[in-house]
Formats: sequence, structure tokens, C-alpha cells
Amino acid sequence: MKPSYRPDLYLTLIHHPVVNKGGDTIASSVTNLDLHDIARASRTYGVRAFYVVTPLEDQKKLVERIVDHWVSGAGAAYNPMRREALELIRIARSAEAVYEDIRRRGGGIPKSVVTTAQSGGPTISCGELRGMLRSGGPYLLNFGTAWGLSKEFISGADYVLEPIKGNTDYNHLPVRSAVSIILDRLVGR
Repeated sequence: MKPSYRPDLYLTLIHHPVVNKGGDTIASSVTNLDLHDIARASRTYGVRAFYVVTPLEDQKKLVERIVDHWVSGAGAAYNPMRREALELIRIARSAEAVYEDIRRRGGGIPKSVVTTAQSGGPTISCGELRGMLRSGGPYLLNFGTAWGLSKEFISGADYVLEPIKGNTDYNHLPVRSAVSIILDRLVGR
């Protein structure tokens, strides 16, 4: 069954600039599970492209090797559904490079939406963003690795999405879980 609409939504998994436990800005490592699970969620919910953002050459090569295996290597024949999801992955050195790639491909300049587990400051709800997506225009949904996006990155966004809150005071979801929850709230049926 085809969805009634496909949002003009792009997603990034930011590995720099993110912060570590001590609050220092760092570049984090790419994880294989994040690539697979976020690509599958992105494909399920109609995301246009899933960008993995890292300035680290060894990490970019790792992503290229994983994607190549599943898109054009032995994994493509072994699991065509995985291939279809991982075809959404694009690698970028920076968030600026993501904007340029979207613009160059004809997507326009997207509004930037950041996610954070931290409370405080003005936010928009998933319901508000859902309505904005239905109104059209490209949006770039940014997720951070490690201990989250840097304050500078967050302050440069057009919108900050409200944090996901469970029913306990524990608040440390894996990013791939947060992506799935938020995508379902934004574009799920």
C-alpha cells in the first residue's frame, strides 16, 4: 500500500559536532547498527535521503564499505530489502555539505530541525512539525550521536524538536530508537 503522501524530509546522523559525557565537542565513531537501522526506518517512513555526517576519513571509508557491500556487493543479492534501505545513505563531511547536496539535487534549501534529549528553551512538538511537513517544503531532521549535538549546532537550527520523554527519569535512548519513534510521530499513519 502506498502512503497518502511522502514528506519532503531528509535526515542526518551527525557525528561532528557532538559532545562527549564531559560536554567537550568531539567527532564520534560510526556504528554499523545505526546505519542499518536508521536506513531501514528512513525507507519505511519515506525519508528522501539519510546523510551520515563525519569529517573523519576513516569513518567515511567505513560507511562506504558497509554501503557498498549491501548496495552493490554480495549483500545486495542476499538481502534486496536491505539494499533498498541502504541506498538512501549519503556521506557528507559537514552539515553545510548536506544542505549543498540537497540544493544541488533540486530539493531546495531545507529548514533545519534538531533533536535533543535535553529540556529547556523553545521547542516545537512533533504534532506541529507534522503539520509543517504536510504543508510542504523541505525539512532536514538532525540527530546527534555520542551525548548529543553541540550547543552551537542546536543554536543554528530553525527549530528544536521537543525531547522524547518516557515514563521514568531515565533519559538515554539509543539514537536509532529515537529516530524510529520520532519518524513514527511525524509521518506514521
